Amino acid sequence: MSEKRRKIIPDEFIPEIRSRVITLENQDYLLQNDAMFTFYERSIGELSPFFLAIKNERKILGCKCSKCGMVRVPPMMTHCPDCEFAPTKPVEVGQIGRMNTTPPITYFATSLFLDKAPFGRGRVILKGADTALSVMLYTTTGILVPGLIKKGTEVKVIFRDERVGQISDIYCVPTSELTPQQVAKEGLQESELNWAAPKEPQFSKPTDKDMANYKQCLKEMLALAIKMSQSKRARKAIEGWKRNIAVKTKASEFAMYIDNGDFRIEDKKLASPDFVMACEDPKTLLDGLMYKGAITDSVIMKKLWISKNLEFNTIFKLDRLARFLVMEQKEKTAK
Repeated sequence: MSEKRRKIIPDEFIPEIRSRVITLENQDYLLQNDAMFTFYERSIGELSPFFLAIKNERKILGCKCSKCGMVRVPPMMTHCPDCEFAPTKPVEVGQIGRMNTTPPITYFATSLFLDKAPFGRGRVILKGADTALSVMLYTTTGILVPGLIKKGTEVKVIFRDERVGQISDIYCVPTSELTPQQVAKEGLQESELNWAAPKEPQFSKPTDKDMANYKQCLKEMLALAIKMSQSKRARKAIEGWKRNIAVKTKASEFAMYIDNGDFRIEDKKLASPDFVMACEDPKTLLDGLMYKGAITDSVIMKKLWISKNLEFNTIFKLDRLARFLVMEQKEKTAK
């Protein structure tokens, strides 16, 4: 596999050289972007065979004690601590296992994992292993929410297409979301998964009350979108970001556009959206855009569904959009 040249710090996380002025208690203060650099190279040492097997062979290795036969994954021991330091040898273990705990889900990640959130983090006991391996967890059915993966859930190791020899080169998904052929295949890669077929929620037939509610919510969101696009501060929340989003509700659907600072809503269906948002009651989204509760919370609480896991970043930006508009309005009122 050819290695794609990447930077330790992705370009999108490097701020531009610029300054700005903030005013606190009628006093102006100048803020400037700056940076400190600390880079280093480290050895993976005795764990090198484990990571090289993931990177080059799409295999998971453990270490087996020559005396008691215990298999530890990852192979952190060259001698068994339970058998008077009897030597161990590397062995390959299976790529299917069961969660031995219910994993917590990380929605608000540090910059190091921002492009991977939201994800679950739990421990899985793979077939042939006696200890649990810590892994990241995803679902192919949309966004990962509590209860989807829990203790005892059978999962399979998936290998990222681009691997560099790190534990984040692998993650797990429930085997219930895979075909029998995918479950049986060793070294299954993420590009072989059907990410484009999430389970979109289905709503019952709308009533006249639902239709009236939809029209009123849409009217308020259209007005709100105009204010957001006119707000210098709110525009910064979606600067450099472009998405065409189909928003589906019980009564009807509409289009939401984010275009490098511009934010607009149109009463039309999108044929090829970047992703889909679905909520039975459009007021759920309206409240989020009015900063009456976070949209991220609506996703976590299963009130709002999105079709692509990584689009949680867009949800963050929508929350910032709403918050920045309210902050700007408060500042104007204070003056």
